Amino acid sequence: MTNSNHPRRAKQLFEAKFDPRLKTYSYIGGILIFIVTIVGIVLLPFWLIFGKVYIDRYFNSLFCELTTRALHFKKGVWFQTERTVPLDKIQDLTFKEGPILRYFGLSYLKIETAGQSVQGAADMSLTGIIDARKFREMVLDQRDQITDKSPESMQIQTSDESEMIPVLKEILKTLKNIESKTG
Repeated sequence: MTNSNHPRRAKQLFEAKFDPRLKTYSYIGGILIFIVTIVGIVLLPFWLIFGKVYIDRYFNSLFCELTTRALHFKKGVWFQTERTVPLDKIQDLTFKEGPILRYFGLSYLKIETAGQSVQGAADMSLTGIIDARKFREMVLDQRDQITDKSPESMQIQTSDESEMIPVLKEILKTLKNIESKTG
C-alpha cells in the first residue's frame, strides 16, 4: 500500500549516516577500557585480535532515520536495540563535542524526552552521525512542525470545542457539588 492510502504512515525524511571514524574511536576506546580494568587486561589480547571485526559489525548495524512522526534508531551485534522516539515527545537534543570526540572529528547527540524514567538520563544517544548539527536542526524543525499550533490546527480544535461544552458543564456541576459537600 502507498502512503496516500495510509495517511497516518510516517514518511522517511532523512536517513542519518555514521562517520567511519567512529570505528577507530570505538576500537581505541575499547583498548583503553581493557587496560584500566583488571579483568580487561586478560581480555585485551582477544580485543586486539577480534575487536576490529566486532566494531565493523557494530558499525554496519547502526541505523537512524527521521520520519514525519518519529526518530528511529537501531544498533547492536549480539544484543540488538531498536528505539522509536515520537517527535512530539522530544524535549531537547543536546549536541556535545569533547576533546577526544573532537580529535576524531565526531560528536554526540543526546535525545531527551518528556516522561524519562530516570532524571537526567537520555532516552537515546547517537555518536558519530555525519553532520550532527544539521541532523539536530532537521529533527527539531520536524518536531516543531508537528507540534505547531497553526491556524488550521486551531480551527479543528474549535469545531471539537462545541462537542466538549456539555461535558465541561457536567464537570463544573460535579465540582460545585464536591465543593459544597467539603466546604
